[in-house]
Amino acid sequence: MRSDNLHALPDDLPVPQDDGACDHLPGARLPPIALRATSGESVALSKAGTPWVVIYCYPRTGKPDQEPLGGTQAWNALPGAPGCTPQSCAYRDHHAELHALGATVYGLSTQDTEYQREAVERLHLPFPLLSDARLAFAGALRLPTFAVAGQELIRRLTLIARDGRIEKVFYPVYPADSDAEHVIAWLAAQGC
Repeated sequence: MRSDNLHALPDDLPVPQDDGACDHLPGARLPPIALRATSGESVALSKAGTPWVVIYCYPRTGKPDQEPLGGTQAWNALPGAPGCTPQSCAYRDHHAELHALGATVYGLSTQDTEYQREAVERLHLPFPLLSDARLAFAGALRLPTFAVAGQELIRRLTLIARDGRIEKVFYPVYPADSDAEHVIAWLAAQGC
């Protein structure tokens, strides 16, 4: 069992700072890379057919019976690392609002599809998670990453795209559970 609560953000988390690692992304085209989805499909985000595509990138979801990479204390000390489950649950809880604004939501991490499928089922997510286990998508866009316990993970950020082009980037995302609300506010301001 874990020593922390997967569904709540710990108090006194270090606040991630904007280091400029996503400044190059607005206006960039999404790469034509097919990613495995928990739905069983391969998804090329560059060809998604809805008006808006929301891609929230997160380091990794935890499991109730496993400590986080490097242990709870070390994980919680990494700015922006904790909060993947609360972020995913916020997108779940706001899914209908996002859909009404014309947005299709995808979560994306470097975890493999089987690991992600467990999270989709346990958290009752109404949208697929995408696996970038080989960092092909992250590498093509030069997304910021960090290493923990020998694994390279994507820093928490959110991309909003239209017609295959990135229109808005939220980075750093903090706190993680507020991300969906910020995306809704931005989409509503676009007249969606």
